[in-house]
Amino acid sequence: MREIVSIHIGQAGIQVGNSCWELFCLEHGIQPDGFMASGNSQGTGGGDDSFNTFFSGTSSGKNVPRAVFVDLEPTVIDEIRSGTYKQLFHPEQLISGKEDAANNFARGHYTDKQLTSLKTNLCAVGKEIVDVCLDKVRKLADNCTGLQGFMVFNAVGGGTGSGLGSLLMERLSIEYGKKSKLGFSIFPSPQVSTAVVEPYNSVLSTHSLLEHTDVVALLDNEAIYDICRRALDIERPTYTNLNRLISQIISSLTSSLRFDGAINIDINEFQTNLVPYPRIHFMLSSYAPVISSAKAYHEQNSVAEITTAVFEPSNMMAKCDPRHGKYMACCLMFRGDVVPKDVNNAVASIKTKRTVQFVDWCPTGFKCGINYQPPTVVPGGDLAKIQRAVCMISNSTAMVEVFNRIDHKFDLMYAKRAFVHWYVGEGMEEGEFSEAREDLAALEKDYEEVAGDGEEEEEGEEEY
Repeated sequence: MREIVSIHIGQAGIQVGNSCWELFCLEHGIQPDGFMASGNSQGTGGGDDSFNTFFSGTSSGKNVPRAVFVDLEPTVIDEIRSGTYKQLFHPEQLISGKEDAANNFARGHYTDKQLTSLKTNLCAVGKEIVDVCLDKVRKLADNCTGLQGFMVFNAVGGGTGSGLGSLLMERLSIEYGKKSKLGFSIFPSPQVSTAVVEPYNSVLSTHSLLEHTDVVALLDNEAIYDICRRALDIERPTYTNLNRLISQIISSLTSSLRFDGAINIDINEFQTNLVPYPRIHFMLSSYAPVISSAKAYHEQNSVAEITTAVFEPSNMMAKCDPRHGKYMACCLMFRGDVVPKDVNNAVASIKTKRTVQFVDWCPTGFKCGINYQPPTVVPGGDLAKIQRAVCMISNSTAMVEVFNRIDHKFDLMYAKRAFVHWYVGEGMEEGEFSEAREDLAALEKDYEEVAGDGEEEEEGEEEY
């Protein structure tokens, strides 16, 4: 088996997780109580056991998700405890503290530092939670026969997702150094902001994402809002609408581990094919067709059409324009009624387009996966039931726009040392701000070098 353990941190991570598990259950015919729907041959009684990558079976025939949900405050996790899927998750997998990280990276990350005696009980929270969480992850990992890696869901703008998230990542990379760690991180949007100190939190947490994850898919609420508004005609999208769209991407990424297909893609393969240099591992994702039931009957949705659609700047899940940069690598995951010949033709026609440019040191650039399981949709959801879909994860130099934006906002605030005292008060040192900022400045430089043309490279070589 090739199991994957999912870790959902903070409010955003947990709510994205809810949508993902809802979709996984529908795809595998698992009811909200964890038992197989009647008439389904899957499960402990033999048949296809592909869903075991995400679920572990108990002796009573119940399927339990291989997932841990962690938050420093209880309200979001309480919604799971009392929601539709309350019987699905093991109670020990839902870990919550008693107080919030209050949008403060240091509060999520440094709560394990024993400060003054006044704050001792406050400080115990984060440390205890990290240890409890790692124990649970260890238990889940021990139950796996061939653990593939971890999928970590968090937002880098909040307190828990960024602070506790990076603390957990550090500990995971110490204990499971060789396992792949895929991050799905919600980055701050250009216009829409949920917190004033977002730039601080995101710079501090990207600093550790650089170090401790193998591949990170950047997601941006504003970009996904626009897709919902434009493609699904939802006037005022809610987080549920956004999360259901994100869950389709995550399902496509892992469908080859769970279902049969012509070309299966392993989680380690993403890393090998998409990351040219260890630090440049922030990915742009897109999905097509995103289409409402009203329009679905009037669309052809051929392989060529949906392949063209995933390269459209307006379908990108992060706010940056791939036309401003060059692609280093693309991973296309097709699912449903797709044959290799159509895929090859579609990719060949993309290569001829002027708008899709590759760096000159990466001539092939495409990795394709084909999976025969068509996408499943949530009943009563916004997406139409379709025969085929494609998800693209690509590494583009245009990603630097996202970091430029965050760094600029960080600089404006940090020049005046605004809000810094909240972080220092939680046990952080001011030097860590500038250290993290320098690391991101170096990342921007890395992107510039990678985007540079081959001619400059040759001149550089002569100097050596």
